[in-house]
Amino acid sequence: MKVEVVKSDRQLEDAFTVRKKVFVDEQNVPEEEEIDDYEQESIHFVLYSEDHEAIGAARLRFVEDYGKVERVCIFKEFRGTGAGKMLMQKLEHTASDRGYKKFVLYAQTHAEKFYRRLGYHTYSDIFMDAGIPHVAMKKEI
Repeated sequence: MKVEVVKSDRQLEDAFTVRKKVFVDEQNVPEEEEIDDYEQESIHFVLYSEDHEAIGAARLRFVEDYGKVERVCIFKEFRGTGAGKMLMQKLEHTASDRGYKKFVLYAQTHAEKFYRRLGYHTYSDIFMDAGIPHVAMKKEI
């Protein structure tokens, strides 16, 4: 597996395809909520399998003094394989290379344990986003 920072229209299309399959098709997030006004200002990431199939995606925005981790998703059949950790590490390294040491994300509650294992700490009560329960989490490196 390999994580790439999106540099081409084709890679961005791959990232959007993964996000649509996971968030819209699998989790029933309305498509108009999935693609938003922050796409242009975000750094996008796509995770490819050994066969160069897009299997994961995420995006990163810089807000004030922290990196905002968003839209992290992995195809169901690749969850639990280390794919999500690999994606997050690339995202964090990219932000760190730009001088950012703080990260914030809104995790779906079922993924909270995954992010805790990566060093994130929950700092909110449960809230709803796109009809799915979430918690706010942060990390400093």
